[in-house]
Amino acid sequence: MASADEGSPAEPGPLPSGDGREPVRTTDGAAAVIAGDGTVIGWTRGAEALLGYPAAEVVGRSASQLLAGPPDARRTAAVAARCRAGSGWSGLVPLRARDGRSLDIDVRVTASFLIAGREGFLVSGRELTPHWTMRGSVLDDFLTRSPVGMAVLDPELRYLWLNDTLERFGGVPREQRLGRRPGDVLPEALAAPIERLMRQVLSTGEAITDYEYLGWSWADPHRRRAYASSFFPLADARDRRIGVGYMVLDVTDRWNARRLLSLVNEAGASIGSTLDVQRTAQELADFAVPRFADFVFVDLLENPFGGDRRGAVAPAEGERPAMRRAGMSSVREGCPEAVVRVGETVDFVPPPHDAHFLLDGDPVLLPALDPDSHGWTVEQPARAARLREFGLHSLISVPMRARDTVLGLTTFMRSRNPVPFDEDDVAPARELVARAAVCVDNARRYTREHTAALVLQRSLLPHTLRGGTALDVASSYLPADAKDGVGGDWFDVIPLSGARVGLVIGDVVGHGIGAAATMGRLRTAVQTLADMDLPPDELLARLDDLVLRLSEEEGAGGPAERGGTTVVGATCLYAVYDPSNGCCTMARAGHPPPVIVTPDDGVHFPDLPSGPPLGLGGLPFEALEIELPEGSLLGLYTDGLIEGADKDLERGMERLGRALSRAGVPLDELCPAVVGELVPVPQPDDIAFLLARTHRLSPEHLVSWDVPVDPAAVGETRAKVSRRLEAWGLAELSMTTELIVSELVTNAIRYGEGPVRLRLLFQSALTCEVSDASNTSPRLRHARTTDEGGRGLFLVAQLAHRWGTRYTPRGKIIWAEQPLP
Repeated sequence: MASADEGSPAEPGPLPSGDGREPVRTTDGAAAVIAGDGTVIGWTRGAEALLGYPAAEVVGRSASQLLAGPPDARRTAAVAARCRAGSGWSGLVPLRARDGRSLDIDVRVTASFLIAGREGFLVSGRELTPHWTMRGSVLDDFLTRSPVGMAVLDPELRYLWLNDTLERFGGVPREQRLGRRPGDVLPEALAAPIERLMRQVLSTGEAITDYEYLGWSWADPHRRRAYASSFFPLADARDRRIGVGYMVLDVTDRWNARRLLSLVNEAGASIGSTLDVQRTAQELADFAVPRFADFVFVDLLENPFGGDRRGAVAPAEGERPAMRRAGMSSVREGCPEAVVRVGETVDFVPPPHDAHFLLDGDPVLLPALDPDSHGWTVEQPARAARLREFGLHSLISVPMRARDTVLGLTTFMRSRNPVPFDEDDVAPARELVARAAVCVDNARRYTREHTAALVLQRSLLPHTLRGGTALDVASSYLPADAKDGVGGDWFDVIPLSGARVGLVIGDVVGHGIGAAATMGRLRTAVQTLADMDLPPDELLARLDDLVLRLSEEEGAGGPAERGGTTVVGATCLYAVYDPSNGCCTMARAGHPPPVIVTPDDGVHFPDLPSGPPLGLGGLPFEALEIELPEGSLLGLYTDGLIEGADKDLERGMERLGRALSRAGVPLDELCPAVVGELVPVPQPDDIAFLLARTHRLSPEHLVSWDVPVDPAAVGETRAKVSRRLEAWGLAELSMTTELIVSELVTNAIRYGEGPVRLRLLFQSALTCEVSDASNTSPRLRHARTTDEGGRGLFLVAQLAHRWGTRYTPRGKIIWAEQPLP
C-alpha cells in the first residue's frame, strides 16, 4: 500500500476550480485490494471498467503507477496509519486511465485486514462529476443580478445587507439604508406594515410569503408600483434568531392586469344599467372619475358612421365631426373645466386629428399636455385656456366604436392626480370605452326601435274620436316603460248607422313593433266588421276566426318564426250604444269588464260574460244589453290601468271606481287625471283608457211611422216626410229624401214582409231607416238600358252619402244617410 499511499493526500478537499464547481459522487462498483507494501493483489471488473486496465496489467505491480501526479509519501503514511488504527479513510485522488486521461476518483480505504497472511487494504472508487456551488464570484453575481430584491436585517430591523435590485426598487442609496430601519428611509405608510410583519416573523419564527402592497420609488415618486414580499427568519447554528431575510418582487404588471380585469368587471355592473343613450354616456363618465381620471367627457356623433348607415358618406379630409356632449364628470363640482355643457354641440378631437381619427384611429395618448403645442392655442384657444387654468396635464382620447359603427369619442384627463397617463393606462381606457360603446349602441338601437314602434302605434291609434251627438268621448294612452317596449293596447270609437256609436278596446300580448303591427291589423278588422253592423257577440266571433287564421299563418313560418308577435291571447271588448233608446249592447273576449258611473254617482261593473281570449277558436261569445240613463259615464280600459303594484285586479277596479266618482269634471280633464292617479310611475305594460258620457236623442229629432203593406201608401209616406223636413228646417233635402224613402219603402212592400216601419233621425246627419220582418238583404244591381226596373238601390246609393243593411231579431233595417246642408 506504500506506493498507493504516497500518491494520496491525507485530507483532500474538492478540486480547485475558478468556475464554481465542486465534486459530486456518482457510480460505484470499482474495487481493488492493495497489500501493505503498495502492491495490487486484487482487481475487480468494476476497476477495469473505470480505469481501462485489465487485471493482468495491474495485479502484482505497484499501485503508484495508477496515480496521475507525483506521490506524497508523508500524506500516504498518515492514511495508512489511520487505517491500521481501525478507521477508514475517504478522499479525492486523481488517477490516470489506460488511455491517458486523468480522472477525479472518490477513493474509500477500509481498515487494514489480513489476507493470505499478508496485510491488506480494500480500496473502492467512484468517478466524480462537477456541479455548481454558491461560492465566491458566482454567489456575488447571483445576488447582484437577481431580479428579486433581497435584504438582511438584524433583530432591531436595521439593514445589514441589500442587493442592487432592492436599492433600485426603493430608489434609496445603499449607504443611506445600511444601519437604519425601513421606517427611517421609507414613508411611514409604506414602512409601518413591513416592520410589523418582520417583528411577527422574529416572534413566531414562521415565514410570511407573497405579501402584496402598493408602493413607490424615490426615483419615480408619482408612479405607483406593486410589490410582492416574503419575510423569513435567519438562525445561527444554535437555532437562535439572529435576523430577518427580506425578498421583494416587482409585480406591477400582474397588478395592472388584475386592476384592468377588476375595472372592467366593475364597469360592467355600473355602465349600461338602462337602455338610455344619455344615461349610459353619463354612467361611463361617472365611473371613470376619480377611479381613472379627474375629468371625463363623452361626445356622441349626431349621425353615427358605418354600421346600419349603408352608403354613408365618409368625412372629408380635415372635416371636424358633428357631435353632441352626452356625458361629463369631474372631481371638481360643476365641471368648470368644460368648454361645452351636456346637450350642446361639440366638434372636439385632439389636435392635429380630424373626423377620420374616429373612423380608424387608435387611442391618442398625450402624457404631457402642453396647451402651447399640438395646435391647441391655434385650433382651440378656449380649451387651451382651460388647460392652463385648471392644470390639465395629461390626456387619453378613445374613439367609441361598436359593431362597425362609429359612435363618438371619450376623453380622459388628469389634473389633481399628478401621475401622467402612460402606455399602461391606454388598455384600461380602451376597455372602458369598448364596454360603454356596446351599451350605447344597444341603447341607440333600442331607442330607434322603440321610437319606431311608438310612432307606428300612435299612427294606428285614432287621432280624433267622434261620438256624434250620442256620446262625449275622451281617451288616454300611456306607453309602457321604455325598457319593456311598446305594447299592443288600442281603442277606437266607430260611428254606426242610426246615430249609434261603437266603442272598442283591446290588448295584444307582447311588446315591440310586432305587437303594434298586430294591433293595427285587429283595429282595421274591427272597423270593417263594425261597418257591417254586426252585433257585438257576432263581431267578436268573426274577429276570433281572423285571429285564429293569423296565428296559424305565423305558426307555419310566418312573422312569429321571424321574430314577430303572435296574436293568440289578445283580448277585446266591443260595445254599441244607441242614443234613440239609451240601450248599450256589449260583449267581451277575455277583457276586463267596463265600468259604469250613473248620474247619481252609482258605480258598478256589469256582470258581462267574459268570453275566451281571441285566437282560441270554437268557443261562443255572449252579449249583454243594458239601458244607460242620460249622462251615464262608460269607461273601457286595459288591465294595465288596474293591475297596480299589488297585481290585485279587484282592488284595482275599486280604485278605478273611486277615481271616476268626481261629479262635474270634464271628460278631457277626468281621463288623464284618473290615469295619473292609478298609475303614478311608469309600468311594464302600456295603458289605454276610453271614457264616454251618454246622451239621448231628443224626441223632436226622432220620428217614425208604420207603413201599410200597400203600394198606395208610398205617396202618403212621402208627404209625411216632406212635412217633417220642413219642420226641421231641412226643406233643401226634401226632394232627395222623398226619392230615397220612395225606393226603400217600395222595396220593403214589394219584396219584404210586414210590418214595415219608417224612421227619420235628425242629428249630425239625416238618416232614413226602413225596417221589415224579412231577413232577405237587397242587392245593388246595375240595370241594363232595356230593363224596366232594378235601378232603385242604385239610385239610393247615388243620392245618399252612405247606405247599408243591418239585421235585427225581428228582421232587417235598410238605411240611407245624407249629410246636412
